[in-house]
Amino acid sequence: MRIGVYPGTFDPITHGHTDIVVRSLRIFDHVIIAVAPNPRKQPLLDVAERVELAKLATQEFAQVQVEAFDGLLVHYVRQRGALAIIRGVRAFSDFEHEFQMALLNRNLDHQVETVFLMPSEEYSYLTSSVVKELAMLGGPLEAYVHPEVAKRLRRRFHPFAS
Repeated sequence: MRIGVYPGTFDPITHGHTDIVVRSLRIFDHVIIAVAPNPRKQPLLDVAERVELAKLATQEFAQVQVEAFDGLLVHYVRQRGALAIIRGVRAFSDFEHEFQMALLNRNLDHQVETVFLMPSEEYSYLTSSVVKELAMLGGPLEAYVHPEVAKRLRRRFHPFAS
């Protein structure tokens, strides 16, 4: 079985992320969404909630598993029996950073590959940061995230709104 690991903070998971999952399933038999705690980014949602929302957003895909991970990514990938790390790349600026990380991971474990996938054009500008800012300002969210994610973000930023 070809397993791919799609790591990230997913704070929150967006339609851009799920688009990468769909594209990954054309290549891999099984995809593990690996939610990283990443306190360096100061996430809005805790790891447990990010895992829960990623599960909700991908529940239609039987070949997708969501779990939290901590530590060195290449160790996690090998532990899970995966062939590759899956990374979404929206723009050249993303690629530069991702390329550097892929080379580092290859240096740490030459048997772990990195696969770069581009999202659909409609999601090429979409980031979790943009979604959080939109939620904070009371903007529409359903075009960008799963309905439950939108509901949680509204509750987080506007707890007393009806």
